[in-house]
Amino acid sequence: MKKIFLAVVLFLCAAGISLAADGDLLIDDFEITAVTIGPEGTVDFGAGNGSTVNVSASTDIKNTGKQSLKVDFEAGNGGYIYVAKGTGLDARNASWSINPEDIQWVEYQGFSFYMYGTDSKARLAFDIKDNGNELWRFVVADDFKGWKKIVCNFDKFMVRDDWQPDTADKNAKIDFPIKIFQFEPLAESKGTLYFDTVELVKK
Repeated sequence: MKKIFLAVVLFLCAAGISLAADGDLLIDDFEITAVTIGPEGTVDFGAGNGSTVNVSASTDIKNTGKQSLKVDFEAGNGGYIYVAKGTGLDARNASWSINPEDIQWVEYQGFSFYMYGTDSKARLAFDIKDNGNELWRFVVADDFKGWKKIVCNFDKFMVRDDWQPDTADKNAKIDFPIKIFQFEPLAESKGTLYFDTVELVKK
């Protein structure tokens, strides 16, 4: 009887490990007690040149858990907006739920996130910063209503040609690990968007 029980336990453990290995990897679900700014901030965000942004937590519109990330914005012509999470940001507590250095990046084909659309026709950039400080961009349109899973495969990202940090290596090659992801509503648009459940998509 003990041998049968042990065999069942081992089978269930093996199945659990297999399911975990086959699943996507949660990066951030924005289950933070509060969205704060400044050096101790939990989200790094800002705007300039005529654009504005305000970031908060929403408990009434959410995909999973208790809350989502709410972004109120107005993106002006020639302006910029960023709402970022990751390492090396001015907001020291804006890190992901997992250290980028601990991720087996070769096992994943891209990012995904859930976005609550309002069919505003606004365009949104999902940017990532690679290990060489080079910025890459994936653009999505708010042409739907309600929650939708957006999948951004690595081979669909384009190098940002409008601006790069001075420290970017500009080698036009995604260097892992990725350090930062950020949302950037593009000009000219305004409204409110909600984001939740950012993951790495398993190959």
